[in-house]
Amino acid sequence: MTARTWLAGPHEAEHVANLLIAFRNHFEEDWPSDNAMLAGVERVMEDRNADFLLGAPHDDAPPAAVAQLRYRFGIWRAGTECLLEDLFVREDARGTGLGRAMMEAVVARAHERGARLLELDTHEDNAPALALYASFGLTPERVPGGPRRLFLRGRLDEE
Repeated sequence: MTARTWLAGPHEAEHVANLLIAFRNHFEEDWPSDNAMLAGVERVMEDRNADFLLGAPHDDAPPAAVAQLRYRFGIWRAGTECLLEDLFVREDARGTGLGRAMMEAVVARAHERGARLLELDTHEDNAPALALYASFGLTPERVPGGPRRLFLRGRLDEE
């Protein structure tokens, strides 16, 4: 079976919020509250400089992955930059290729939006994520003053 990904629409705000709540819970956090998370998702969905992508391990499965993308104009790139703010795959969907499918969708969507650079950050101990990001040409840099967090970036435009 093949993983599928899609651009989330406003009618899918609850799916997005539930996956972000699972991500929050993964870090053993309790803020923002569930209600605040849904309200935040709805607000971000109204922002033309942001996208949510959803993913499922196969056509008949419910959403099991989410990515949050933000876009901004970068003076030093003379073009749009994309920040992958969140990427989360539910534990029961890991190992299905969904993470790779989500990254492919992230890169494709960033290209569609004219992004010339993709940036994200992750924890230095997250070896599976680091390997996935490296396979997309993203290279890590230590975040100044950010213990154990790595900042990754990769060009999307041709040299």
